[in-house]
Amino acid sequence: MTKQLILGTAGHIDHGKTSLIRALTGIDTDRLKEEKARGITIELGFAHMDLPEAGRIGVVDVPGHEKFVRHMVAGATGVDLVALVIAADEGIMPQTREHLEICQLLDVRSGLIVLTKIDLAEPDWLDLVEEDIREFTAGTFLDGAPIVHFSAVTGQGSDEVKKTIALVAGQVIERETGSLFRMPLDRVFTMKGFGTVVTGTAISGRLTVGETVEIYPVRVTSKVRGLQVHNESVTEVAAGLRTAINLQSLERDDVERGQVLSLPDVLHPSRRLDLWVRHLSSHDRPLKNRAQVRFHVGTAENLGRIILLDREEMAPGQAGPAQIVLEKESVCLAGDRFVLRSYSPVRTIAGGEVLNPLPFRHKRFQEKTLADLAILKERHPEKSIQVLIDSAGPAGVSAAELAGLIDLPAKQIKTALNQSLSKRAAITYDKDQGRVIGGQTFDQLAARVKEILADFHRQYPLRPGLVKEELKTRVPGLAEVKLLTFVLERLSASGDIVLEREVVRLSGHKPKLADEDKEIESKMLGLLEKAGLTPPYLKELAVDLPGSPDRHKEVLEHLAKQGVLVKVKSDLYFHRDALDKVWAQAKAEIQSAGEMTTPRFKEMTNLSRKYLIPLLEFFDAKGWTIRVGDKRVLRSDKSGA
Repeated sequence: MTKQLILGTAGHIDHGKTSLIRALTGIDTDRLKEEKARGITIELGFAHMDLPEAGRIGVVDVPGHEKFVRHMVAGATGVDLVALVIAADEGIMPQTREHLEICQLLDVRSGLIVLTKIDLAEPDWLDLVEEDIREFTAGTFLDGAPIVHFSAVTGQGSDEVKKTIALVAGQVIERETGSLFRMPLDRVFTMKGFGTVVTGTAISGRLTVGETVEIYPVRVTSKVRGLQVHNESVTEVAAGLRTAINLQSLERDDVERGQVLSLPDVLHPSRRLDLWVRHLSSHDRPLKNRAQVRFHVGTAENLGRIILLDREEMAPGQAGPAQIVLEKESVCLAGDRFVLRSYSPVRTIAGGEVLNPLPFRHKRFQEKTLADLAILKERHPEKSIQVLIDSAGPAGVSAAELAGLIDLPAKQIKTALNQSLSKRAAITYDKDQGRVIGGQTFDQLAARVKEILADFHRQYPLRPGLVKEELKTRVPGLAEVKLLTFVLERLSASGDIVLEREVVRLSGHKPKLADEDKEIESKMLGLLEKAGLTPPYLKELAVDLPGSPDRHKEVLEHLAKQGVLVKVKSDLYFHRDALDKVWAQAKAEIQSAGEMTTPRFKEMTNLSRKYLIPLLEFFDAKGWTIRVGDKRVLRSDKSGA
């Protein structure tokens, strides 16, 4: 299968990039009136050429003016090889340097150098310029790259440039990318009779006509009405192709350059990213913590602040981990390349690689954080997947979500995930959705559950346990029902806890009085036994007891469960002996007379309504009696036994 490659231009303004592309392809990439009037490239231009040895190659022409470097960065996204264009009469200029640095930061690995305007220079001068170029490109990906002479005026060198492009293209090793389709948008326009059209370079995956897509980070969806590659309609596109997509029922104002087209619900817009930053040695000042920068990823430009995680400032030429906090949401994957430019004055100062596109906020100088980011920097599939699983925390992650976090093929993600599962470094807690959490995360949640239960049992030794709903609120991360159920079932199976319907307790816990409660129990029983049928309500009882009202309530509930006391209403407890005695009286009266009225019960017990009514309602609630009018009779099926 023919490689799908994109050639990008780079170089200073007015060094002949657009003229070179026109000579090679017959296509004028300057399409704007302003570009033609001013004679400079302002926007990205696109073309293609067919080479017998390399097939069809897409071409991206970038502006060379320093004011439009942001467009150059956008155009360099997805470029496989670059033609660095240097005018023979001027040699290496500021944007020559900056464009080469940007290509380095974006990890472009192949290219050639085209020495243009050779008709304006003498042979001896050309030799000097070539010597400067060799020195300039030493140590870069263009070190030793072929230098081809070209003149747009005479046409000299056109064939040689094409042959050299074919030669370099044949040596390009295609990068392994993820299976998830992604295309950063570099143009958005409308066509009469077609509607909204977006273009870009597909950087991973495949897309077919009729598929539903989503534009990130704005989260608008559409359907692919049509696809074109190099102005030819196709039914499918793959990574490495310059692609135009006609979107169905989508307004032009809903989309803009810098956004990313992908499949629905697969990417994760975020304002916080973990990065590996390489500070350019050519920058003349250190990159300081919390510096405001311009962040370029894909075709998007965003403002943000760099948080250096292992130092206060990064000297030119140094590299290290950082987190960026952006003003607007960004959409990228681990492995994506980025460029940093200073806020003011604007110039390229650094770049590097996205390590985690959806991290938590980090504390600086944390060994664990720095170790995890170092692992992500290595790009080892299994280790990287494990870090991303762990960093997802209790929220967990699925294989599909991992594909939206790291730029790896689905097969590699699945293999790495299975290895983590086999080592118990990851645990599946939701089989239906295939969601996993890190083994460390599970251990932390389990330990926290046991810790919360132990604290609860110490605080409330008389209660049987903690209700699940309350436990869920006390353990951060356990709000998700399936995860809560999974953790509790695992702890139950291991014998650490006991589940009794909605109540959870440690397996060794049995309700018992604490030493400080025994005095409360002794005094309470004495007072209630002495009071007989006129026990004090809880508020009155508390006056003569040590401890807090909460403790009094706990002890009362405990004694009621033990059967020593009887809870007649929420704040009224009778000693069991007194209650049994008064019920025996009431039962005997009803059996003798066939019924009992409230006045008769009052006459029998000499109780006030404060106790009379609660007792009668208690008999009804227990099912011993039933009220008929203003009388009470025994229930036929429950005689009060």
